[in-house]
Amino acid sequence: MNPPLSAIREHVELFTVFDSNPTILLVDAADLNRRVVKATLRETGARFIEARRTSEAFEILRKERVDLVICDLFLPDENGMDFCRELKADRNTQLLPVLMLTSLQGSEHEVAGLTSGADEYLLLPAHPNVLKARVLSMLRHKAAIDSLDEVESILFTLAQAVEERDRCTSEHCRRLSYFSVELGIRLGLTRNELMALHRGGYLHDIGKIGIPDAILNKQGELTEEEWYVMRSHVLRGEDICRPMKSLANVLPIIRHHHEKWDGTGYPDHLKGTKIPLLARILQIADVFDALSSERSYKKALTMEEACRQLEREAAAGWRDPELVPLFVKMLEEGDEGEKMARNLRAMSLGIEGNRPSFGLGMGL
Repeated sequence: MNPPLSAIREHVELFTVFDSNPTILLVDAADLNRRVVKATLRETGARFIEARRTSEAFEILRKERVDLVICDLFLPDENGMDFCRELKADRNTQLLPVLMLTSLQGSEHEVAGLTSGADEYLLLPAHPNVLKARVLSMLRHKAAIDSLDEVESILFTLAQAVEERDRCTSEHCRRLSYFSVELGIRLGLTRNELMALHRGGYLHDIGKIGIPDAILNKQGELTEEEWYVMRSHVLRGEDICRPMKSLANVLPIIRHHHEKWDGTGYPDHLKGTKIPLLARILQIADVFDALSSERSYKKALTMEEACRQLEREAAAGWRDPELVPLFVKMLEEGDEGEKMARNLRAMSLGIEGNRPSFGLGMGL
């Protein structure tokens, strides 16, 4: 028997956003409930994995890539709301959409379910077309998030490729990200601001991908024409990252991390507090790392020497005169125990490893 035209359209619609069959995890103690859901959604072409208890569901999630969780409000080992809270609290599953089903009447239960973190709440028995529409909508949203994450991954790979073009700047982005977030934590910045600093540490020089090697790796001083090309990297980087809405608060870092406190920087000659705070933070970390790293044209300064140079540049009007002392104090006071504690705090924000955990659900 040929499938109905509506089912064909739904199938085509689903796979315009998915490269392969999406996977749905059904968490329900009742076999009949799971069979009904599978039968209703059969035409979507989704692959189903089933669990009777939340403990089984978590074990599956550790091993399988899942695109949507459909769970009952009442489960044997814990209720669906607690299960949902655990999913949303885990960095690895916080963006996983959850559809909560229940036959329990009452708006207060729906409010409680959505408050626990469920993305959708549906009262049973639900009309088959309503259930299919909700599921397709949630799968499309998940596919869009996955697509954004893939694009961001490409951008970060490009940024690291830029870093690897210059042997002298190896690990520069990682150190810059670390120092920036350290200072941001001390300043009491928000989670989104810390994430922007972490991302900015990797993406601030991505525009150098368009700078010729002859200029980027030139031995000796650049000519005025070459400096014009080199300075363009901040605008190139901003253009590369602008299409990504999730990187909106990173764009000022990319564009303005070469501005100077006295207005003699580039590209916009911003002065004082008109330079975005996050750009000023990253700039100080960037200058310190350049001073304390060996380059083809200079030896690395010690931490103390680099700090004194930063202070001289602040006195000369180049760097933020309030942030520099805080940065220097952070370096001089930080012992290994404190650094470890701060690293753990950063990791709790989803900031770890060679690149950020992108956190598209954090309003970035």
